[in-house]
Amino acid sequence: MNTAKLKDKVIFITGASRGIGREIALRCAKDGAKIIVAAKTDKPHPTLEGTIYTVAKEIENAGGQALPVLLDVRDETMVHDAVSKAVAEFGGIDILVNNASAIFLARTLETPMKRFDLMFSVNVRATFMCSQACIPHLKKSANPHILNLSPPLNLHAKWFKDNLAYTMSKYGMSMCTLGLAEEFRSAGIAVNSLWPRTTIATAAVAVNFPKEILEASRTADIMSDAAYEILTSNSREVTGNFFIDEDFLKTRGVNDFSRYALNPGAPLFADLFLD
Repeated sequence: MNTAKLKDKVIFITGASRGIGREIALRCAKDGAKIIVAAKTDKPHPTLEGTIYTVAKEIENAGGQALPVLLDVRDETMVHDAVSKAVAEFGGIDILVNNASAIFLARTLETPMKRFDLMFSVNVRATFMCSQACIPHLKKSANPHILNLSPPLNLHAKWFKDNLAYTMSKYGMSMCTLGLAEEFRSAGIAVNSLWPRTTIATAAVAVNFPKEILEASRTADIMSDAAYEILTSNSREVTGNFFIDEDFLKTRGVNDFSRYALNPGAPLFADLFLD
């Protein structure tokens, strides 16, 4: 792995209080990065681990600096206030990770509009809005990146028929990648998507999938290792891509993926949207 390439880089991560967002924050902290822990959990959850404050402490223990910011990514005022706090505290923004996401896997007739609106607000609108708020600051960075945790645009009908609303919302994030990468290519801002080859052992998978799928998952550090490799790339050379964690890490010399398995030796479960 590269050494300290993200030292003093300012990284704004949404949904960073647990799961993949937390893992990316901790991986970047090892380099001495300055990380905005932006999430809506500021008090301990009855069943889910992690708050913006516990993750901030973990970041500091790992060698980074942290700014915990209470953020509901659906709220425009809160988004702009969070970006302003980040710039005031650390002097700018070098990287935005749009990790916050909402999931509800159901067919059309079983999807309440409240759930539909939540997924579109968190997945599509927030990705667009957080990018919009950060881009003026990213333009001033030497190696600016936006990383969206969203899948490749696979238009096979099978990915739409069982959970249309969720699929559309995640593809909306991916369309942000496609459009922003081209729109800001000349400004040197890299915009890429990252998606896992297998399901990842997060709270979202534990809640939304059967236990056997959770047991057939990889740990979130495969995503944080892949994210690190993307975010330390030259932003003018690596943009507009839909990276798959395993495939991308192979290009960076990783060949043994057994350490990422929650249960080494067990068959892995392929993630959604990948044929």
